[in-house]
Amino acid sequence: MAAKGKSKNKGAVKTEKMSVFSPTQIKTFFGEVKTEFMKIVWPDKKMTLGLTGIVVVLALVLSIYLGSVDLLLGKVVSSFLR
Repeated sequence: MAAKGKSKNKGAVKTEKMSVFSPTQIKTFFGEVKTEFMKIVWPDKKMTLGLTGIVVVLALVLSIYLGSVDLLLGKVVSSFLR
C-alpha cells in the first residue's frame, strides 16, 4: 500500500512542477517545431505550378457549371411563377 501512495505523490509532484507556459517548455516546443520543419519534403517548382493550374482549371469549370445550373433553374422558376 505504501508503494501505491508514493507513486501517486511522485506523479502529482511532476505535474505540478511542469507548466506548459514556462520559458523552457516554450523553447523546447519551438525547437521541436524547427526539427519537424526540417523533415518536410517540399515539392519542386514544376509540381507546384502543375497543381496550381489544376486547381484554377477545376475552379473555373465548377463555377461555369454552377452558374449555368443557377441560370437554368432561375428561368424555370420564373416561368412557373408567370
